[in-house]
Amino acid sequence: MTVTADDIAALVQSHYDALPPKRKPVVRGNGLREWVPLAGIVAQGENNELWCLSLATGMKCLPSSKIPRAQGNVLHDWHAEVLVIRAFNRFVLEECRTLALGGSSKFIRWRTSEEIGSSNDTDVEGEGGRRNRWHGQPFTWKEDILLHMYCSEAPCGDASMELIMASQEDATPWELPPETLLSTTTTTTTSPTPISSISAPAPSLPGRAYFSQLGVVRRKPARSDAEPTLSKSCSDKLALHQITSLLSSTTALLVDPSHVYLHTLVLPESRYSASACRRAFTSSPGGRMHSLSNASLGGGYTFRPFAISTTTSEFAFSQRSMGLELSQTSSHHAQTQKKGPSSIAASNLAVAWTSSGLTESTLGGVLQGRKQAAADKRGASFASRRKIWGLAASIAELMLEGLEVRGQEEGMEELAATAKNAAGIVEIQRALRSETYGEVKASMLLEPRRRAKEEARAEALKGWVRNSGDEYFTL
Repeated sequence: MTVTADDIAALVQSHYDALPPKRKPVVRGNGLREWVPLAGIVAQGENNELWCLSLATGMKCLPSSKIPRAQGNVLHDWHAEVLVIRAFNRFVLEECRTLALGGSSKFIRWRTSEEIGSSNDTDVEGEGGRRNRWHGQPFTWKEDILLHMYCSEAPCGDASMELIMASQEDATPWELPPETLLSTTTTTTTSPTPISSISAPAPSLPGRAYFSQLGVVRRKPARSDAEPTLSKSCSDKLALHQITSLLSSTTALLVDPSHVYLHTLVLPESRYSASACRRAFTSSPGGRMHSLSNASLGGGYTFRPFAISTTTSEFAFSQRSMGLELSQTSSHHAQTQKKGPSSIAASNLAVAWTSSGLTESTLGGVLQGRKQAAADKRGASFASRRKIWGLAASIAELMLEGLEVRGQEEGMEELAATAKNAAGIVEIQRALRSETYGEVKASMLLEPRRRAKEEARAEALKGWVRNSGDEYFTL
């Protein structure tokens, strides 16, 4: 039996339904009904068996002025599509930890010495003129397990611009201010739904404004009176994941990225624009990833585009579901001459869940009940930079301890292989023992990943501005 988009959506929604009420949107005291986007990552194994590995809700991000104070404890971006990938990385590391402790995993396996040796190549210039493309991760995602992602809303940014246009009373593109016109590389269009007007935006380009500019990197949308952010849109981040895989930089020190790419992105039929998604994600004519279609990146990285499928299933707490429920309730109250709920509003609550047993709610990027302004380790999400880095470092320690025990039990031939593996893990451990998080990300072992990102930003995602300032914290 073939796995369908409806199957994937239903699995994620059923896991969300099983969460307790405190993890879900509420009806506020003033009658406002809350809604929230949902995203989930699903694995598909042999015989089309499906597992939901992580899910998340949320729709906010951290203003750029607060990034330097985050200290690895505060999430930068908790839009559902971004948070679910961070939760997935936590799940992957938990599976690695299980293997390092001598257990087994349905999804992750150890790489053999032969695999590690044959995958390392030497065609990228590194520090001191050396040419080094490291590909020595000890773990890999199992090759026969596919990954799918379900989103209850169209990702913000380029993939949803046509939907924003259609929601306007007047869909005529807004005129650009002179400074924005000067900073773009192509002219704008007067058509409300052009496919291929791709240009490089100014860093100040607002999240959802100037919708005549298509194919550009955008910041997260926000209210006009909100503090500015440098968090890129979900469309831009998902487009980049087609190059860098779903793994974060820290996880990529331990797991080969080769097989950790999305196979399918599932969107609601009501929130799908074929032209927008073709432009935002594909290498087809008019797609902004076209220049990367034949990119040779090495280190396990490549351009691996996901397919896009649609589902007729609607999430119970989507904006559309809540709006429909509101209209039905209002109609009923009008007939009975009773006062009903007045409107709907976005929920401030973000939830993350993994199949390894972790569940949490966050507000403002920190655990619910903690204050963002005074955030410390106790308020850090399990998907925060600090917690992910700490877990990865502990896994490297466990691997070395395990190899030491194995070396004492094996013969001379096996001992030589164990020693070679240990040398590679010591290299990884050295990177993870760096004094600051920024030094971990600057490790020579991550050079292939950095080069892959640089090429994607230079060729396809022009105008990308780094959201820096939270690299100086220590464990």
